[in-house]
Amino acid sequence: MSGTQITMLIAMVLYLFGMMGIGIKLSERTSSVGDFYLAGRKLGPFVTAMSAEASDMSSWLLLGIPGLAYLAGIAEAGWTIIGLAVGTYLNWLFVAKKLRRYTEKSNSITLPEFFSNRYGDKRYILTLISAIWIVIFFIPYTASGFAACGKLFNSLFGLDYHAAMIISAIVIMFYTAMGGFLAASTTDFIQSIVMSFALVLILIFGTVKAGGMGAVMDNAKSLPGYLTLTASHDAVSGGSTPYTLLTIFSTLAWGLGYFGMPHILLRFMAIEDDNKLKLSRRVASVWVVISMCAALLIGMVGLQMSKVGAVATLEGSESETIIVKIADLLASNGILAALFAGIVLSGILAATMSTADSQLLAASSSVSNDILVKFFGIKLKEKRALLISRLSLVLIAVLAVFLAWNQDSSVFRIVSFAWGGFGGAFGPVVLLALFWRRSNRQGAIAGMLAGGIMIFIWKFGVRPMGGVLDIYELLPAFLVGLILNIIVSLATSKPEKELTDLFDEVTAMK
Repeated sequence: MSGTQITMLIAMVLYLFGMMGIGIKLSERTSSVGDFYLAGRKLGPFVTAMSAEASDMSSWLLLGIPGLAYLAGIAEAGWTIIGLAVGTYLNWLFVAKKLRRYTEKSNSITLPEFFSNRYGDKRYILTLISAIWIVIFFIPYTASGFAACGKLFNSLFGLDYHAAMIISAIVIMFYTAMGGFLAASTTDFIQSIVMSFALVLILIFGTVKAGGMGAVMDNAKSLPGYLTLTASHDAVSGGSTPYTLLTIFSTLAWGLGYFGMPHILLRFMAIEDDNKLKLSRRVASVWVVISMCAALLIGMVGLQMSKVGAVATLEGSESETIIVKIADLLASNGILAALFAGIVLSGILAATMSTADSQLLAASSSVSNDILVKFFGIKLKEKRALLISRLSLVLIAVLAVFLAWNQDSSVFRIVSFAWGGFGGAFGPVVLLALFWRRSNRQGAIAGMLAGGIMIFIWKFGVRPMGGVLDIYELLPAFLVGLILNIIVSLATSKPEKELTDLFDEVTAMK
């Protein structure tokens, strides 16, 4: 290993130890299950905003989006960005404050628990169903993050993919298990800053090496279907394929996923003062737009760098390492540059870790709090409950490691499936629970089951048929879940008075 690589590795190792140190320090402030899963509802507005978006913008921000833009141009990445930006803003605008108030009034510390409390589900059927969906979709989502870490160390330092992936998983698991939600949120806030630095530095350096933004744009214009939102570039054939109106709506549907993301919704539930959510919304929305656009530009810059021979030409899922290749080139300019490159690569770790820690936390809460305590009614003392929560987190991390064993899997594709799962299963239920007084328990159960199941039916049964059916599974799943929830709610009895009274109380709050 060269001196340059050692310098980069030292920077990244110091970063990892820093995150572990935060977990150890904040473990002193995690003495109850409520602290472990919701930090006592004491997050400030900036930590709420940046930790929510850092946990959202997983490794696909620095790997997936640049890789997609590198291969196929701006259409799929661009419409995805537009959908996510709109979804982010609407989620903060309409869902954040009401969910914060509703979960506090109903004494709910997890999203599955809120569903049962909102609908008077004394048997916690909704808690069980939603907890199962969380485990099903979060394990592969977390696995994609572990895989991204393994790819990073493997492609840059030649380290064994599996060893690097396991070590990264252990670090993430350690600080999250120690400090719980407060550690996850605090590290996510720090990691959002590191991610921002990485994006800016790589974009500037890459543009210079590519011959300037003019050269980047000229190259993009010369490729059929590359620089348009109505077609995709085909890197294999050198031609283009149309990006139809149906495909556009399908891709925009990424934005619907926000309404059902447990790790993001938890941030809304944890802010110390719901009146500060307006500031959080502005900070989060601006950061999301800037960071995603920068990631897309990095893909375009990387392609031009390949054209001029600054970096190798990348194919298939290897395109997701373009930011790694640029950082490696940066490191060749001396020790100081290598140190900055190490910080850039720590940004990729940050993007991965900031999502994986939140996913581990949400999934472990589903196993320990929602399934064992709520559904099965197992009574646990506070310390025992905290121990089981931590053990559940470790177990889920181990399962995610096994799923991440294949290093050829696409980070972007894994994330899109899990994202669709949460959007289809939870999105309609969250919106109707907060904004429709007539929504009832039977409708919520039907909609949640239908939305989650439809993800699998459409992904593996319908979408492969192609043609007009080749659309992102989140859109049909969301619509089916929403429609069935409404139909079943109207066809069954009205919700109990105590539930509508609580709905009216929360709605009337200013």
